Amino acid sequence: MRADVQQVADGTYLVHGSNTNWVILTDGDAVTLIDTGYPGDRARLLASLTEVGSAPEAVRAVLITHAHTDHLGNAEYLRAIYGTPVYLHEAEVPHARREFLHQVDVGTVLKNGWRPGVLPWAVHAIRSGGTAHVPVTSPEPFPSAGPLDLPGRPVPVHTPGHTDGHCAYHLPDAGVVIAGDALVSGHPTSRIKGPQLLPDMFQHEKARAVASLDIFEGLKGDLLLPGHGPLHRGSVREAALQARERAL
Repeated sequence: MRADVQQVADGTYLVHGSNTNWVILTDGDAVTLIDTGYPGDRARLLASLTEVGSAPEAVRAVLITHAHTDHLGNAEYLRAIYGTPVYLHEAEVPHARREFLHQVDVGTVLKNGWRPGVLPWAVHAIRSGGTAHVPVTSPEPFPSAGPLDLPGRPVPVHTPGHTDGHCAYHLPDAGVVIAGDALVSGHPTSRIKGPQLLPDMFQHEKARAVASLDIFEGLKGDLLLPGHGPLHRGSVREAALQARERAL
């Protein structure tokens, strides 16, 4: 299955999975993988590594923005088969182990089924493994503060609200912000195009999600790589301000 791989900067690739994005940062054939899609995206994930001239055994680490199944779906596969370390914010580590699950439940989806796009999205999510139990056996907190010693030198930025330990990743030299689900540019359940928060049913704590937009306003960059939706070109600060206006 061919992956939809878009090079957005030197050594930086945004990959569109079935409904979720992930990012590949390269240094030669070594890579940092940020998020892993749904379990059903595995073929696309592996194909995307091939597309950028790498391979799963060359993944130095998997960084997870947050432990929802559509982002965590293949992390344990890479850890178990290739020994790839899986790093998250310390508050998200127990979430990745599935000591708890802060994710929209079936009942909430059904209550919102009248909204445009919700039922088709739910069917796709189920078919892609969105309700699968995919804990990571040995997730780890980030090994250091500041830039990580990995391809791309990503800087974790704690942006809670969507989940307690949600992290964006900043590439300051490239002007890139990998936003995960804390700031997106579209979603099958949203009729809005451009920078926005995900619909309320997906937020663990909406007030904190809105407050985390302050953090994005302070990040220098002109390329926003969201967890859902297309690449957004333009000031990340302005994107966060636009998302705030739409959230209020």
